[in-house]
Amino acid sequence: MTDTIDLTSPSLYINRELSLLEFQRRVLEEAWDENNPLLERLKFLAIFGSNMDEFFMVRVSGIRKQVEAGILDISPDGMTPRDELAAIRKLSQELLHDAQQYLQRKILPLLDKSGVHVLEYSKLTKTQKERADKYFTDVIYPVLTPLALDTGHPFPHISNLSLNLAIVIRDKKGNEKFARLKVPDTLPRLIPIKRSSGSARKDGTIPHNHYFVWIEQLIAENLKVLFPGMEVVSAHPFRIVRDADIEIQELEADDLLETMQQNIRKRKFGSVVQVAIYPSMPESVRDLLVDNLEVTHNDIYALQHPLGLVNLWQLYNNVERYDLKDIPYKPGIPKPLRFLAAPGDIFDAIRSENIFIHHPYDSFSPVINFLTAAARDPNVLAIKQTVYRVGANAPVVEALLEAAENGKQVAVLVELKARFDEESNIGWARALEEVGVHVVYGLVGLKTHCKITMVVRKEGEGIRRYLHLATGNYNAVTSRIYEDIGIFTCDEDMGADATDLFNYLTGYSTKQDYKKLLVAPVNLRQQIEDLIKREVEHARAGNKARIILKMNSLVDNRMIQLLYMASQAGVQVDLLIRGICCLRPGIKGISENIRVISVVGRYLEHSRVFYFQNNGNDEIYLGSADLMPRNLNHRVEVVFPVESKTHIRHLRDKVLERYFKDNTRARILKADGSYERIKPKEGEKEFDIQNDLMGY
Repeated sequence: MTDTIDLTSPSLYINRELSLLEFQRRVLEEAWDENNPLLERLKFLAIFGSNMDEFFMVRVSGIRKQVEAGILDISPDGMTPRDELAAIRKLSQELLHDAQQYLQRKILPLLDKSGVHVLEYSKLTKTQKERADKYFTDVIYPVLTPLALDTGHPFPHISNLSLNLAIVIRDKKGNEKFARLKVPDTLPRLIPIKRSSGSARKDGTIPHNHYFVWIEQLIAENLKVLFPGMEVVSAHPFRIVRDADIEIQELEADDLLETMQQNIRKRKFGSVVQVAIYPSMPESVRDLLVDNLEVTHNDIYALQHPLGLVNLWQLYNNVERYDLKDIPYKPGIPKPLRFLAAPGDIFDAIRSENIFIHHPYDSFSPVINFLTAAARDPNVLAIKQTVYRVGANAPVVEALLEAAENGKQVAVLVELKARFDEESNIGWARALEEVGVHVVYGLVGLKTHCKITMVVRKEGEGIRRYLHLATGNYNAVTSRIYEDIGIFTCDEDMGADATDLFNYLTGYSTKQDYKKLLVAPVNLRQQIEDLIKREVEHARAGNKARIILKMNSLVDNRMIQLLYMASQAGVQVDLLIRGICCLRPGIKGISENIRVISVVGRYLEHSRVFYFQNNGNDEIYLGSADLMPRNLNHRVEVVFPVESKTHIRHLRDKVLERYFKDNTRARILKADGSYERIKPKEGEKEFDIQNDLMGY
């Protein structure tokens, strides 16, 4: 029977872009969840806004390029690029509308009742207006630059993600003219009306009430001072999103660092992919924007106030009302590292056993301590590390700088192509080079996405290699909100593999075999395929067979087909996919043995875990790779084995299995591509996996 089923049929695949938008819906649902504190709900609206901006900057812009180039390639689910654009527009409009409507009708009124007042200018009291207008005169007005549009003034460049006012003015002769005014992004979007709004008072106490007004409304009400002698007829806010997906011709680039800097500058001038306006904008102004921004009317999104939900981060970050936020969580230290007498004792601890570390439930400080100890230990000869996203304040890089200054041999691969972290990484690359670190920028045509550190230490007559291998970035800030897993080890085979990997990254090695590490694009795809096929053979032989995969995204066609084959063979396949999932579960004869859940909560699920039951001889691998073509074919990824039986049992029983018990944050994917929130059954207690891992 299974021989007659075509596993390449478009009906078996969910569209990648629409699946990603369904993830944005799940983020949005967290803003609706009344179990979340109020400012956390606002935070999820800001995250949703940021995600949607990136979706248009990267995904929509890429599909538009395909349409403009006349590419008619059909995606695995049977859609052409033009079909995808139409479907994206429809679903995006729905999600953006729902988000802004919920903000206006629910979140802002609840905030108002709680003492956080986000006010319309028209609703301000006389005293509040006086304060706001004074702020305009003293602070905003000197920054503003109105730009006219006429025969002597061409349509001005409008920067990506900028909020603007399209202003219609009339001269004394009755002639109407157009001007554009950029709302300055160097000033807060929400202007505090009282000095204490959004922060503590001078005496250290925190006010209960906070008052804000939208900057664009404050500017619009004071436009007459910008156009003396003219009548301001109307002002219409609009916001644009540009193509920000950098294309790099690496083979033609003599200096990748310089090329990246040039491309970052070009990003500011990418084509416009979205223009957000209010429905009240007149057709004449819309047409003017369409013509001058070189977009179509399909690129115009008529939305409610405010344009740009990402700016809601300002309220979350600056309003010090901790009663409206999650209770702060203090992460722990793994037991083997808890009572070290001196920093250098971390090497003794790693020699004793492999050490498992699970963020954010475990602190990131052991990773920093590991590097700091290596930088200061006289027996450490060399440190090698990959850097993907470390952030602006990077204690990890500070430790590398100290190591170089202390005479250690330090080699760092800095991935300059880490999207939207390019400028930060360029800065760190230059700082590292200045102190003599050997900095390389990766392999031509590949992003280096693996997370690995190797410390080479002289011990006795020989050397020993200490490794930190992880699923997440070396970013001390995001480690507090991203769920990731790492392991410290001094396993000889993995150390030898790490040496070969760094030679591959920094030199001309073409090594195709590794003892324990699974490395993309070398052997990772084949090894994962073989592990899935082994479970299929176990099932067919009547042995114990089960697969659990936890990752951000499942897109790769071949991997999906293998999982369908595993299901058909009777393997229970449990998938924990946070974001995109192109596989359809629950199809009779194909995927009835597959279940897919997505957990969205306080922390961003980010670890990649690959579990194979293997007839009772359980194997677990961790790493940086999702099962996507880009990860398997076009990135350098590392997936590493968990070798401690204790760690395997912990990951299986205390982590993976318990995700499937979650009945508060988990959603289950249905065959039609929609997600349904899992709720407690009658008499069943609520269970939140993230709270459980925090010990709540």
